[in-house]
Amino acid sequence: MLCRLVHTPRRVRFRWADFVLPSTLQLTPLMELLIEPVGCLVTCQRVELGLHEALVNAVRHGNSEDPSKQVRVRRILTPNWLIWQVQDEGVGLPDHARQSVLPEQLDARSGRGLFLIHQCFDDVRWSRRGNRLQLACRRPVNDGDNLDP
Repeated sequence: MLCRLVHTPRRVRFRWADFVLPSTLQLTPLMELLIEPVGCLVTCQRVELGLHEALVNAVRHGNSEDPSKQVRVRRILTPNWLIWQVQDEGVGLPDHARQSVLPEQLDARSGRGLFLIHQCFDDVRWSRRGNRLQLACRRPVNDGDNLDP
């Protein structure tokens, strides 16, 4: 896994890190790195669930579980937002399939992931091609010192 942390001048307080990994469902080590700066336990749990869904979708649907393909994640930290961009090497999800609704049949084998992603984040955006998903949540108040709700 490739990781790069870039710091900009202090006055801006904007940082990002890039993570590149083979298309695999072994996500635990990556998840720990991605959610590390969240701080607040409730927000951390929400973000972890949403990111897990996005990463599984990228591996399974975007890259067709092909280990020769890669998933790229950029984590961006700003004073007010925590942002993650998840990108796969697939053809992308068409506009009409990017809905955040539950499937009509609740026992359907798939279709709940996008709904969960939209519930977990304050802002969800797709690239034009549909193979990059940007997920953002507002920084919790006192996120650096608060590990409990």
